[in-house]
Amino acid sequence: MQSFDLIVIGAGSGLNVASAVAEKGLKVAIVEKGPMGGTCLNRGCIPSKIIIHSADVAEIIKKGRDFGINAKISSINFKKITSRASSIVDKDAREIEEAIIEDKNTTLFKAEAKFTAERTLKVGKGIIKGDKIVIAAGTRPLIPQIEGLKDTNYITSDEALRLREQPKILTILGGGYIAAELAHFFGALGSKINIIQKGKFLVPNEDEEISKKFTEIFKKKYKILTEFNVTKVLQKGKRFVAVAKSKNKKKKLISDQLLVAVGRIPNTDLLDLSKTNVETDGKGFIKTNEYLETSAKNIWALGDIVGKFLFKHSANLEAGYVYNNAILNERIKVDYRAMPHAIFSSPQIAGVGLREQDLREGKIDYAVGKYMFIKSGMGIALQDNGGFVKVFADRKTEKILGCHILGTDASTLIHEVIVAMKAGLTADAIKNAVHVHPALSEVVQRAVNNIEY
Repeated sequence: MQSFDLIVIGAGSGLNVASAVAEKGLKVAIVEKGPMGGTCLNRGCIPSKIIIHSADVAEIIKKGRDFGINAKISSINFKKITSRASSIVDKDAREIEEAIIEDKNTTLFKAEAKFTAERTLKVGKGIIKGDKIVIAAGTRPLIPQIEGLKDTNYITSDEALRLREQPKILTILGGGYIAAELAHFFGALGSKINIIQKGKFLVPNEDEEISKKFTEIFKKKYKILTEFNVTKVLQKGKRFVAVAKSKNKKKKLISDQLLVAVGRIPNTDLLDLSKTNVETDGKGFIKTNEYLETSAKNIWALGDIVGKFLFKHSANLEAGYVYNNAILNERIKVDYRAMPHAIFSSPQIAGVGLREQDLREGKIDYAVGKYMFIKSGMGIALQDNGGFVKVFADRKTEKILGCHILGTDASTLIHEVIVAMKAGLTADAIKNAVHVHPALSEVVQRAVNNIEY
């Protein structure tokens, strides 16, 4: 049996902890069956944004006539688009692995990790033990129990990012952020898109007004079935048939590719946690306290498998706290204030803080300010007719409670609000700051100016 000062399960943001501990001269083990870099690098945010940029370029070309430019797309080299993304992330993953192998204080185990006892793991044919363990094993796509689905060659986001052939018609099960981003990618490149969503609106976890407007925009571009449940799926040769039902309607959607994007589940069921005292919640996510300690002594957890926020940036934040708490023994509570997110669809969505439905449910006395992109100089230049910024502030303290943006560069515009919220500033910090005219950031300032206390 090999013993280590620290064992990290998962090679995503857990690597941040592993590398910092190894630099201190401690003995570290990393257990990861797949490529280094975790979901974000290999199957998530990095490859998806690389391919989505191609979709953004295609959409700009298609809109050229609106700006006096007569241009058209003569062909799409789909294989080149996805291969470019795959080659970039695969190279990065290899380089990370090479660096780990070269590190004298780190041992990499390319195998699944299964607990055999408290802080003891079976990795391949061997057994390793750690004084301390960090579980950062992530999540995987959720596959729903739908009649016939398991007998088809459906794909998830994992495979969608590496497809070599573009589907002519793509049916997507699910209407969350993964569905929104991939619908934009395939749709902008010319695939006909069907989306089947059980809820009333797409991206239902967003502010209600954002969800409603985004659904309205997407329905103009793609075939969207909201408040429908998929009851049966079958495959006939290369054709997929998805049967969907609402309260009083039944639809059959035929496509040459089927993408399942209904959510993600934690990988806790693969770890044999029953051999430890690590507790999970009803959905399988690991329970942690404010210091990211699990219910088992000297075992911490971070990232998607914890289920607080399923973002790379939140996992990186948590990794810093785990290092401080597990290795430096500082016991600092995780500060999740102003945790932002973005959806890189078209239009983009970004948000931070409370949504309007949260404020109502919490009976918080709030004021709201809103401003449309098209009312600004840059919004007119871009012809962004549907975009808007919506910001909430506490009526008494005037501190920002949340901000939600739909439209061009939303993922960038949100950062002005993030900084103000994290610093605990009032809305006046944005209101009184001089903004470049006519930059798009003026829309954020004008939304703040419109707050009526």
